[in-house]
Amino acid sequence: MKKEYAFLWIAVAFVAGIVLGVITTVYYEEKPHPEHTAVQQQSPGAPPPAATAVDIQKQIAPLLSILKDDPKNLKALIELGNAYFDGGQVDKSIEAYSKALEINPKSADVRTDLGIMYRRKGNFDRAIEEFKKAAEDAPQHVNSRYNLGIVFLHDKGDLKAAIRAWEDYLKVEPTGPRADNIRNQMGKMKSMAK
Repeated sequence: MKKEYAFLWIAVAFVAGIVLGVITTVYYEEKPHPEHTAVQQQSPGAPPPAATAVDIQKQIAPLLSILKDDPKNLKALIELGNAYFDGGQVDKSIEAYSKALEINPKSADVRTDLGIMYRRKGNFDRAIEEFKKAAEDAPQHVNSRYNLGIVFLHDKGDLKAAIRAWEDYLKVEPTGPRADNIRNQMGKMKSMAK
């Protein structure tokens, strides 16, 4: 009986090690959205510089002024959503992105950023919904597929769904550093999902 428990503990430790490796690698692989400011370009865990909050507020004020006069200004709504995104103001970012999507519902980048905000809010099902919609609207959109895999893996704990999302990602972007990393991680995940 003790021998069976030893094998069980070894198997559990092995799986836990693989999961931790996958999570760590994928976490550090996440790339900032190219439209966003320097806040996401800092090293992970580094506190934002004091001027950043002031800089973001300086971006927000003129955008709010533009939107006061022209509430359907798509560019201003997207930039406002991005500024709130960078400033960590999740609810305001969701509101701005949602208004932008009322004007242009097929914007995969905006919908993906909206999904990221829902993830930050802890609404993982809504994040998944937004990523799937972005991928459906833009069949070549890689970031929606990448983020879909992230949510399935990290937030939902669904290895099989994460693997499916990243298989779709690899169909769109089969080469490059992120694709190589995902392919490597999927190999580990497939052995765990059996």
